[in-house]
Amino acid sequence: MQHLTQIQQLRDTLATYRRQGQRIALVPTMGNLHAGHIHLVETARSHADIVVSTIFVNPMQFGKNEDLDSYPRTLEQDKAKLIAANCDVLFTPTANEIYPTGHENNTVVSVPQVSTRYCGASRPGHFDGVSTVVCKLFNIVQPDTAVFGLKDYQQFLVISKMVADLCLPVTLVGVPTQRDGSGLALSSRNSYLSEKQKHDAVALIETLRWAASDLLARKPAHAIEEEAKRRLSSAGFTPDYFAICHARTLEPAQQNDVDLVILAAAYLGKTRLIDNITLQLPPA
Repeated sequence: MQHLTQIQQLRDTLATYRRQGQRIALVPTMGNLHAGHIHLVETARSHADIVVSTIFVNPMQFGKNEDLDSYPRTLEQDKAKLIAANCDVLFTPTANEIYPTGHENNTVVSVPQVSTRYCGASRPGHFDGVSTVVCKLFNIVQPDTAVFGLKDYQQFLVISKMVADLCLPVTLVGVPTQRDGSGLALSSRNSYLSEKQKHDAVALIETLRWAASDLLARKPAHAIEEEAKRRLSSAGFTPDYFAICHARTLEPAQQNDVDLVILAAAYLGKTRLIDNITLQLPPA
């Protein structure tokens, strides 16, 4: 695996592969890799000849009181995992390489509509940071395919709209959420949780599954949302949001909607966890 840190190095390397007619897949990450990330790399391998993984803790997507400085950085362990997964190229730029004039002065890619609710409302500026850095990475790597996990469901829709709106020549692949044996969604932020908190955190997916079951039984969405927040509070969470939405627009679900996603974010102690579940209702 080649490990590169400069944009021009990466472009020169990928140009050689591209001249050979090889297809390139990109897996953007912020590091502290777990089995879910490795599954993204494996999925990318099935879509391309060359797999590029990036590790960049993007300052532009963190708010003033968020965990940028404490976000786990485990580069040596990450490299070993990527080598074992047969990743071809690892790109780990510095913040100065990505934002040479500072991220505060950088051109912003802002995606309307799907970015405004839920995590967009709870973390102002977050999705501007995500869409900007992903757009930069797409321009740097120029991948044929880019692979993202669907645990960050709203993020995937934001990036999808950006690609469509800006006519970017990249095919997006969304990979279902990877979970541990208890059902907890794999996340880099799980490393913040104590063993007891990891046990308690399972209530998040359990509540989502309960909500999906009640939706299939045609119970009212608003009542389900309120009861779900009560259940999460009883389990030790501080709910941020619990929302039943149209799966493609993220607008609040209407009575005749059948393609749905249930989005949830909640704090367990100081750790903010997100998860979701998609479902399709049978015609009424």
